[in-house]
Amino acid sequence: MVAVVIAAAMFLLEHGRSKTAPAPKAEHPAAHLKIPARPEPRQEALSSAHPLKPETKPAKPHQAALPHGSGPGRLAIIIDDMGASPKELQALLSIDLPITFSVIPSLAHAREVAEKAHAAGREVMVHMPMEPEGYPRQPMEKVGVLVAMSDAEIADRVNSYFRSVPHAVGANNHMGSRFTQSAEKMEVVLKVLQGKGVFFVDSMTSPSSAGLRTAKALGIRCAARQVFLDNVQDEALIGKQLAQAAAIARKRGSAIAICHPHPATIRALRAMMPQLAREGITFVHASELTS
Repeated sequence: MVAVVIAAAMFLLEHGRSKTAPAPKAEHPAAHLKIPARPEPRQEALSSAHPLKPETKPAKPHQAALPHGSGPGRLAIIIDDMGASPKELQALLSIDLPITFSVIPSLAHAREVAEKAHAAGREVMVHMPMEPEGYPRQPMEKVGVLVAMSDAEIADRVNSYFRSVPHAVGANNHMGSRFTQSAEKMEVVLKVLQGKGVFFVDSMTSPSSAGLRTAKALGIRCAARQVFLDNVQDEALIGKQLAQAAAIARKRGSAIAICHPHPATIRALRAMMPQLAREGITFVHASELTS
């Protein structure tokens, strides 16, 4: 009897387990798993040559990847120090927007660069080497003008610049933080420009420059630089400077920015100039912003 009861109990236990056994696992469980949130896209750092100081804000993505303000404004981009290589010119011409090329007369490819820039419909200027503060510890091209030179020698050198840079319709100073402070010597330079009917842009390498006010006093078409784009050769920072130049152009109606044919600068201009043009900035040659 006891054996019968035990057998019956075992039967009932096994029967209950068969009813409550869990279903087999699904073949494709991914649909039931929690998918991690997708991280926001992040612009890869383009240069680590100039890390930000600890107290500054974290680096932002390249400005070309960020939204910009919109609105009209005229902006002239002057590329200084041209004439070392025609390859730099070709890279900048590929942007296919108005750019002004300022050529150092003594560089090896000065004439070639000036000819090709002119043939491409771009504006050419002479980048006149002038004495910097700290000269001669601060080096300068041998063809540059010095405060200690006679007026005749200064005039002769400035005239020679235009013989080396064909098609130049204007000029700006290369270095010159000391020379441009001398209104007397700047007048000599500017009278040569006046005789050629060309304009002058003060690069403002010194806050005490007498270049702009002397040019205005002589009645020469002139203007001054508002922004240097590439004091730091970092693409993201150059982008920020270019955005600042565009903001000034929108606020004031126009602005002049100066930069150099560094690889980082060329990349930043390629990325941002077309975008700024879509957002209302009109790129013009430097002569259009002189008065």
